[in-house]
Amino acid sequence: MATKKEMKYAEAVKNYQNNQNDEELHRQAEGLTSEMTLKEKIFMLSGHPLAQIQKDMIKTGRNYNVHALPGGGCKRLGIPPVLFTDGPRGVVMGNSTCFPSSMARASSFDPSLEYRVGKAIADEAIAQGANLFAGVCINLVRNPRWGRTQESYGEDSFLLGEFGKALTVAVQEEGMIACVKHFALNSMEDLRFYVDVHIDDRALHEVYLPHFKKCVDAGAQCMMGAYNRYEEFHCCESKKLLTDILRKQWGFDGFVMSDFVWGVYDAEHSLRAGLDLEMMFTMKYTEGNIKKCLQKGLLNEEHIDRAVQNILKALIRQEPNIKPRPMGVVGCKKHRELAREAAEKGMVLLENNGILPLALDTSLVVCGSYADVANTGDHGSSRVYDKQVVTPYQGLKQAFSKTTLAGCSNTANPKKDAAPVEIAAAIKARGDVAVVCVGFDYKSEGEYFANMNYKLTEKPKNGGGDRLSLRLAKEEVELIKGLKQAGKKVVVVLYSGCAILVDEWKEYADAIVMQYYAGCEGGNALANLLSGKVNFSGKLPFSVAREEADYPSFKYIGEKPYEIEYGYYHGYTLLDKEKKTPAYPFGYGLSYTSFQLENTTVEKTKEGIVVRLLVENVGAMAGAEVVQAYVGSKGAANGEDRPVKLLKGFSRVELEPGEKKEVAITIPKDELRFYYNGEWVTDSAYTVYVGTDCRRAMEYAHEIIM
Repeated sequence: MATKKEMKYAEAVKNYQNNQNDEELHRQAEGLTSEMTLKEKIFMLSGHPLAQIQKDMIKTGRNYNVHALPGGGCKRLGIPPVLFTDGPRGVVMGNSTCFPSSMARASSFDPSLEYRVGKAIADEAIAQGANLFAGVCINLVRNPRWGRTQESYGEDSFLLGEFGKALTVAVQEEGMIACVKHFALNSMEDLRFYVDVHIDDRALHEVYLPHFKKCVDAGAQCMMGAYNRYEEFHCCESKKLLTDILRKQWGFDGFVMSDFVWGVYDAEHSLRAGLDLEMMFTMKYTEGNIKKCLQKGLLNEEHIDRAVQNILKALIRQEPNIKPRPMGVVGCKKHRELAREAAEKGMVLLENNGILPLALDTSLVVCGSYADVANTGDHGSSRVYDKQVVTPYQGLKQAFSKTTLAGCSNTANPKKDAAPVEIAAAIKARGDVAVVCVGFDYKSEGEYFANMNYKLTEKPKNGGGDRLSLRLAKEEVELIKGLKQAGKKVVVVLYSGCAILVDEWKEYADAIVMQYYAGCEGGNALANLLSGKVNFSGKLPFSVAREEADYPSFKYIGEKPYEIEYGYYHGYTLLDKEKKTPAYPFGYGLSYTSFQLENTTVEKTKEGIVVRLLVENVGAMAGAEVVQAYVGSKGAANGEDRPVKLLKGFSRVELEPGEKKEVAITIPKDELRFYYNGEWVTDSAYTVYVGTDCRRAMEYAHEIIM
């Protein structure tokens, strides 16, 4: 039987549930904190000892997040620990469903789909004992070379915010705590522990922070600080980020945890700045370190109490609402079907000269290093160990009876000595159409633990890190060219977290598909799309430039500790400003059918701007179109430079052949503001652009006076 002390937490939860307001929540958190000893309070602020994690690693052969990773808790008072699982492709623990990468899901331009994915992830996380999901990854892609682009939703802050919000709301409705990461300015991988980001306040607030605020406004209860530095301070020691902006300006009332192991350098600095929980185990928030700081007057007990209460408030709000799930939900049929749907809606058709869709009796040869490989993405903290990954060959073989696998060594490494032999085998193989699976994998891009001596001109032996190039390997280009020159029709299927430049081989391809890392059902989804059973509808959440130089530089501006400048422009805003034409614009994607937009109107309301139009499917196949609304300023009163346009709304529309639907896109006034001299300002006039990608949107322009 539980003692009276052990019931304290349960009583606090019940009291809050009976009177759900912020005042009551604070009262209960303060009451629980007052019942704790100093030792118990310090224990609340950090991950548990390393010993159990090491046992799990030895037992399973896996190096991370085998079980839910605990932090804090107080058994005497019945307070549960935070129980962490990573993401965002799914639950990292056990053998969970591997969903397509975040970037692939963003290509659906369907936040309602992301919401459903979030519900499925919550089911599998709860079934395996977690109460916190740290997979709301919304760092902005400023350069596609960044190794963890696959974990992001793209280059556009508005899109990042909409998808981050959908995932946050979904998991928290199930009682999970949603952890949003990495706060902030974390957009490069190789030197993430050392780089010092230089950025002005305008770019910070307009470009790199709005998506985080949108998740906070949606109720996110946890924020994870980033490894990198900002204004010389590590982000987990930045009072400006963690207190001045996050809490004072935005009103965040949850808790802030560190990125794992190397996120905290000094207990005093981090606690003062507003870092509440050190994870994944105790490094700096030890009882000895914190007591020394208290004895020296560097900290006072109010710092400890504040952090404890922040964690308690999130637990009281969320954890009691979790309903048990059976282990049978993990990897269940329903979730696999959702993973396939997400892959189908996310893959982007970049080119099609009429070869697609393919008849089911087409003779196929499937080749390339990823033709029969479970290439689901990064092998770092986001890795999901799904036991049933359908490869392209497996999916295509099931759908197309005349399918041959050729020139594939079944190892995900296209840059090897055997490449010329494999190229020759693929070219000679029988098959009228070659499906060439090429691109990147965990060895080429992903999470990487680099050291100070790492050279940016080399690739780490153990893989990961930022991409050295946005181009395919020489052997892969030779394979594409050789297949075409041998008289085959060529469908190129691209694996990557983000953009791949296509100019050197595009003319040799009859069709190009951006598959990304498509999850456990990627092979089946690809077969359904190539056969026309399902129509392509994905749109690029990033710009594919013609040259690498068209993206912001990864070049450092100083000596150690590696300073870098993040500018105001990147992606399509930079291409617009420099009047450069991309290979494929942001928001671009082809379909097997055609759509027509008509009767577009733009109206000013008290709430902002409303765009209305009719969308018609004028082709012969059912499909989906994504209508995109962009807004550009007609000139700031202060004469400040403005982007040509920014995405401010979109709507995915499903249509049968000949069907018409009315679409309404509302753009709130807050989305029209710019940051000037520490304040948000609204311009006197704007131009609204509407279309099916960021370039075609320029064909329709409507000026509106505010």
